[in-house]
Amino acid sequence: MTSALPSSIPDSQLGLSHSEIQILRQHQQIALQNQAYAHSTSTRGRGHARTSASTSRAASAASSGHGRLLLDPGSLAVLGQHFERLMGAIQNRVEQLTAQTQISTVNQSSRAGAAMAAADAEIARFRDIIRQIDELETEFDKVRHIRDIVKGFRARVEGLERKMDGRGSRR
Repeated sequence: MTSALPSSIPDSQLGLSHSEIQILRQHQQIALQNQAYAHSTSTRGRGHARTSASTSRAASAASSGHGRLLLDPGSLAVLGQHFERLMGAIQNRVEQLTAQTQISTVNQSSRAGAAMAAADAEIARFRDIIRQIDELETEFDKVRHIRDIVKGFRARVEGLERKMDGRGSRR
């Protein structure tokens, strides 16, 4: 007496988490539906109704299997190919996002470098303005000192003129 292999097993016995089981169920159904669609479009009018019918039955069994993983070689191959394509698509998307991240990082770095260069230029300009203000304050102090000396001389000259005018008027 030979024991026949089961045609499916409960997906809950695969050691997957609840979310992984949901993914498996979803993608098993998608893979089998895609296979059924591919067979129906490629065998139209060619007399391969038997292959198409078995594929339809497999897709129907997957959709009505309520949480069972089909164990026939064809279903497992289709599911394996589907996951390979899915992983390839995910890997391509990761590579695209990585490239976009690198471009964004380079652009941000360039903008940051430009902003730092602009800030350095503004700091240099600010320092130059402060230097000019210091020079003007020094000049202002010199001019004020000269003005005070001139005022002092003028006051002395006016005082001397008054003295001389006072002496000249007394005569």
